[in-house]
Amino acid sequence: MTSPRESLGHSSASGSMPASEHSPASEHSPTSDHAPASDGCHVQAPGLSWFEIFRLGLVQTALGAIVVLTTSTINRVMVVEMAMPAMLPGALVGLHYALQILRPRWGHHSDVKGRRSPWILLGMAVLASGGWLAALATSMLETQQGLGIMLATLAFSMIGLGVGASGTSLLALLAKSVTPARRPAAATIVWVMMIMGFVLTAATAGHFLDPYSNERLVKVSGAVSLIAFALSVIALYGLESKHHTKGVRAFQPKLSTPDPESRPAEDARFWLALRSVWAEAASRRFTVFVFISMLAYSAQDLILEPFAGAVFAMTPGQSTQLAGMQHGGVLIGMIFVALIGTWRRSGQSMKSMRRWTVGGCAASALALLSLTAASMHASSWPLQLSVIALGIANGVFAVAAIGSMMTLAGEGQHNQEGLRMGLWGAAQAIAFGLGGFLGTMASDIAQWLVADPSKAYAWVFAIQSMLFVLSAWMAIRVPAPEGLQLRAESHDSTVRPSTPPLKMDRRLEPPREQLNHVSIG
Repeated sequence: MTSPRESLGHSSASGSMPASEHSPASEHSPTSDHAPASDGCHVQAPGLSWFEIFRLGLVQTALGAIVVLTTSTINRVMVVEMAMPAMLPGALVGLHYALQILRPRWGHHSDVKGRRSPWILLGMAVLASGGWLAALATSMLETQQGLGIMLATLAFSMIGLGVGASGTSLLALLAKSVTPARRPAAATIVWVMMIMGFVLTAATAGHFLDPYSNERLVKVSGAVSLIAFALSVIALYGLESKHHTKGVRAFQPKLSTPDPESRPAEDARFWLALRSVWAEAASRRFTVFVFISMLAYSAQDLILEPFAGAVFAMTPGQSTQLAGMQHGGVLIGMIFVALIGTWRRSGQSMKSMRRWTVGGCAASALALLSLTAASMHASSWPLQLSVIALGIANGVFAVAAIGSMMTLAGEGQHNQEGLRMGLWGAAQAIAFGLGGFLGTMASDIAQWLVADPSKAYAWVFAIQSMLFVLSAWMAIRVPAPEGLQLRAESHDSTVRPSTPPLKMDRRLEPPREQLNHVSIG
């Protein structure tokens, strides 16, 4: 197999056309390389109001409600009540993450069609169906184990596909429709509301699942899935059509194929679009940043409670409370950035969002180093303070990274918000899938090499802190997208010389008239 750089780093001759072939007349022609002006032109109302952002957050709440029931509750039922090996739910959750590598494809489809809401609802329908099938498959494991495992594989595949399709299109809609001043707060709202979906579903479903039976599991899961889908439909009703009277279509290169609507032609357009996004230094470097930072972020999750038990002799209840302190710190960090960013309007500046991201990564690295010190001085170290500090730093970094993601997606070239969000979402999902596994594996290896658990965990936390340092360095290297550079030049052309444009393959760059129409107009 080829590496991502090998497969995306070069352009295809079949998709390139001389600049002379693009004329103002051809821009409006039905056979133009781009969408016709009548398709690409749109009337866009002012950005989403706070209430409309909250409505989109309800979709995230619905998504989180289904995910927590399948990846947490059903996971536990398989291992405890059904006495299945832990690697079965582990493999199923891994499958759910692996399938999200298809996020760029779903984002590209929503770019091409020009509408996000249908893709969000389609993804939620697939997700809700998969959530109910996962409960049904779990109930079958006692009597029909083989059939139950096959059905669970199908269900978790549907969960991965649904999360990817709905989540990618939702973030693309936010990136396109939220004004720059509200982006930090919008990022916080949708993230916090997803966590609320986790909390509310865990508490409510837990109440109705007692006393446990397979029938109760299927009924509760079905009710949660149905309510979540209905909530998504209500939240999205009429929202997108109010702000976009006509869909905005992404840059579509002309292909010399007999049938431009055939599946090979669609595949060729997708790969050309993906290469054009990968050719942008901002998109490429931000993808690497997302992968490394989310790898560091997820690697600490599964080892914090075992660390508290092994080194600080905490009981399961005490370690669970410690994890709650960390999550509380995450919420504090997110809300802090949202309030400061909106109050000072720093969310409008890519430079400001970069500072928050770098600061959050650096603070996370320092907090992990404090856990390294805590491993060596367990008798006197205030562990709770270190964990809360880690949570706050993680929250600052996470919400600033999401705000930067929305800015980069909304201001990039070619009107490809969905494809960009899909690329970064795939990097995040793969990192999350690998992070938990690599974090626990590193802990096991360290304890095998070093007999003393405190020293073993000290090494693991030190390595994770270095990942956050690397993430901060990558965040510094992410340039502003060309759309923001052109916008800055138009406002301040007399103060400083023009910033040179990003180096891109000229064969993939649309005509300047189309670029101005999409990125600035």
